[in-house]
Amino acid sequence: MSWSAADIPNQAGRVAVVTGANGGLGLETALALARHGARVVMAARNPEKTDRALARIRADVPSASLDVVPLDLGSLASVRKAADQILADHPRLDLLVNNAGVMATPEQKTIDGFEMQFGVDHLGHWSLTALLLPALLVTPGARIVTVTSSAHLIGRAVDPANPHLVGRYRPWRAYGQAKLANFHFGIGLQQKLQAAGRTTASLIAHPGLSNTDLQTVSVRETNGGASQRFFEILAQRTGMSPADGALSQLRAAVDPHAKGGEFYGPLFVNSGPPVRKPIFRPGMESAITKLWAVSTRETGIPLEVGAR
Repeated sequence: MSWSAADIPNQAGRVAVVTGANGGLGLETALALARHGARVVMAARNPEKTDRALARIRADVPSASLDVVPLDLGSLASVRKAADQILADHPRLDLLVNNAGVMATPEQKTIDGFEMQFGVDHLGHWSLTALLLPALLVTPGARIVTVTSSAHLIGRAVDPANPHLVGRYRPWRAYGQAKLANFHFGIGLQQKLQAAGRTTASLIAHPGLSNTDLQTVSVRETNGGASQRFFEILAQRTGMSPADGALSQLRAAVDPHAKGGEFYGPLFVNSGPPVRKPIFRPGMESAITKLWAVSTRETGIPLEVGAR
């Protein structure tokens, strides 16, 4: 049976944190949750863009309950500050959607010296999740949804000896590594939550090919890079709308029948309604173990679920 935004259950009384909630899939996710009564914490970097997103949501949902928390996933100091603010306002959290990301950009470093795509897409979300876990673990039925991409299929697992691809950087290589890290993170986190007897669930989702500003930013950052421009045109001509693209992560977040460890994406690989997808990644256990070690080492922030 096809799943759509009409299937989102009542979210009244629930608190959801959405990273990158000021544009693209994040904005559509925040808007859909607000429409169904959730209090949405919009965690995003660009204040002007966030103001526009706020105006759009409030125009659609005048009664929307919205909080704004500045968050730059490329700065561990910003992540810590954002987590502190969220926890101070919300000692209990029902949902964390790790949505924000960058794609196929030129080689750059974060403030903390991480390769930008791995640093923002994975290490920033690793750190935010670890710091918000106390509020998620005490909330019955809480979920963590990490957004990966079909590009995880071209990615290679993180090499502990060179996680930032020094001397080996290619834009799409780095993006594939980062999105595979998202994939391994979501699955690995569920394994640890389950082993600890926690009810908090971790799921993953990918949006398929969606016509969002992710492609436009990628083209701009690469000064019109050929492959980046190709995917921008492809998304414009054949991609799903941001609202449709966000359905996979929304289903993972709110479908009462979805379970921890599941993976949601479009029915037809990169388009179509959101469905549960099979997970085929040989050698995943070793990759998850290495990812945990690298992430803890690089950020200095352990992710511990403890025992119930």
